[in-house]
Amino acid sequence: MAKIHPELESIILDYIRDNPGCSSKEIDERINNAVGYATVKRTLKELLSRNLIFTQGAGKATRYQITPAYNLLIEIDIETYFEKEIDERNIIGHFNPDIFKILLEAKSIFTQAEIEKLNYLQQIFTKNISLLSVTEYNKEFERLAIDLSWKSSQIEGNTYSLLETERLLKEKETAEGKTKDEAIMLLNHKSALDFIVVDPSYIHPLTIARIEDLHSIITKDLGVSRNIRKRQVGITGTNYKPIDNEFQIKEALISMCDLINKRDNIFEKALLVLILISYIQPFVDGNKRTARIISNAILIYNNYCPISFRTVDSVEFKKVMLLFYEQNNINAIKQIFIEQFEFAVKTYF
Repeated sequence: MAKIHPELESIILDYIRDNPGCSSKEIDERINNAVGYATVKRTLKELLSRNLIFTQGAGKATRYQITPAYNLLIEIDIETYFEKEIDERNIIGHFNPDIFKILLEAKSIFTQAEIEKLNYLQQIFTKNISLLSVTEYNKEFERLAIDLSWKSSQIEGNTYSLLETERLLKEKETAEGKTKDEAIMLLNHKSALDFIVVDPSYIHPLTIARIEDLHSIITKDLGVSRNIRKRQVGITGTNYKPIDNEFQIKEALISMCDLINKRDNIFEKALLVLILISYIQPFVDGNKRTARIISNAILIYNNYCPISFRTVDSVEFKKVMLLFYEQNNINAIKQIFIEQFEFAVKTYF
């Protein structure tokens, strides 16, 4: 199959956005028949598969429209986006309550090709663990748990190395020159994962109370209040400001739980909770750590491969999260999620 160029996709998407209800012939005329009508039709088919456009009518009466999820799913170049400084970026500077409606209207946040890839990887995981004894499985899970505790903490500024983390979690040996809070942060991750393994059904269905419980494990002895915050919090590196009203935060969390509980696809559940808890920022601190743990809890409950995020660059991870905060765009974090699921399947089990 001939390669479809991103520039052509962009031209077609821009035209459909500015001319809703246009036909494929009109789109072909817009690009002056430069690539051939068959290429235009093939590009439209690709855009349909990625849920960026939808059709009305059939046959020669087919007309194209931008989907409500267009801004959510369109590819944005991270490096180009962050070339602009904070105050130069045109952002959605406040929590967007319509995000739940947009996500509900999105047929899927994954393309068909992405779902097929993830399902294939899950099949490999299922086959692999069927060949492991309980002892072998537990050993592999412990390895993943150490990696997840280390990387999730590193993203938040923890300076323990992976080897130091392993010694701490296995032998309770703290690293020289590190703070007590750093050790506690790592140990709390392990405690939260142990809690999930003992009772994987605890997060099903997902509720505010259960999110609070896991947050309390993640932030134990770190001086972080347990309950939903009652004051404004700021996020480093962005002008996005989360909700500052306790009751609105609870409403957003209820909407998030309803959305996730109604979703059938496990990968969508895990990705949505990863981004939405971080976006809502319901707690004074520990939001993204809690999101990563609960995302894994959903995978574990459904017998899917958990994710360690081990090979994620911390700065890159922060950037893709900021992109979702500022543009409500899920594409970049989705790609990291897919890559990390593949890494976990191929690395641990």
